[in-house]
Amino acid sequence: MRKIRVAEIGTSEFSHGNQIWQSINKQSELFEVVGFALPEGEREKYPEQMEAFEGYKELSIEDILSDGSIDAVFVETEEKYLTKYGRAVVEAGKHLHMEKPGGQELSEFEAMLGTAKEKNLVFHTGYMYRYNPAVKRLLSDIREGKLGEIISVESEMSCYHGKKMRQWLSGYRGGMTFFLGCHLLDLTYSIMGMPNKIIPMNRASGLDGASSLDQGLVLLDYDRGYSYLKTTAVHHGGPGRRYFNVIGTKGSAEIRPLEGYCTGSNLLYSELTYRFPEHGWAGVGETFRTEPFDRYDEMTASFAAYVRGERENPYTYERELELYKLIMRSI
Repeated sequence: MRKIRVAEIGTSEFSHGNQIWQSINKQSELFEVVGFALPEGEREKYPEQMEAFEGYKELSIEDILSDGSIDAVFVETEEKYLTKYGRAVVEAGKHLHMEKPGGQELSEFEAMLGTAKEKNLVFHTGYMYRYNPAVKRLLSDIREGKLGEIISVESEMSCYHGKKMRQWLSGYRGGMTFFLGCHLLDLTYSIMGMPNKIIPMNRASGLDGASSLDQGLVLLDYDRGYSYLKTTAVHHGGPGRRYFNVIGTKGSAEIRPLEGYCTGSNLLYSELTYRFPEHGWAGVGETFRTEPFDRYDEMTASFAAYVRGERENPYTYERELELYKLIMRSI
């Protein structure tokens, strides 16, 4: 099996650039990592992120784009630069994995996707919950009709950040809904499709004098009723109570926690609980706990499979564009 020659452009303080870099380097059976580039003054801006890159080859952007032997590029810059470098990658004829959800200009995102489609390149985004084993099982069961007709989806993805991060969020329309709510919108869209109406209720807590929209709440109006998502950056213990709840005519399902840490390990687990009429009025239902998993390895390995043509990317260009439009309407 030929290894895919890859490079990474960028990292950032609050997203997953370093974790992606570590994932592709440890999967040496899949990837031959050529090197990395740090644009936009990242070396100076994020000195605490630099240790992960020590001992690897630093390249320029031009080095990466002009190297015909590089098959694919991971673009992991700060969100506002994603489409800038993502578009350069696909224009250079290379497959692209890009941190979610993209910049904030629809025309730039659409042009990037158009070029990727025209050149028949893989476009892949960093929505890690797509590869969560509990989420995959739930989506499969929904497709098979296990929960019946889906009435609504309810979800939360919160955390606690200090003033520095919350003030950084002020540079992005929608604040936390753009930054983390996009993950929940991705999952909700997979089940419910595009809503009839979107009601964003994003606001600022004002804690510590930060002015960003650090609390996000979005109502999505569908034929059977409302679905909602909630995300905040002012919730102590928030990661431990992240959940994804699906209500159907035959039963309901809940993933809680979406991710929990395995004792003594950096590996994660999820718990998926089904509740059906036979469980009774207030029954505890039936819970399945996943095997321990890495948050990023399945995502990057799937990208490799798409690039090699071993599997077809189920997330089409058109689907990614519709999701992006939904996110932009929610902020």
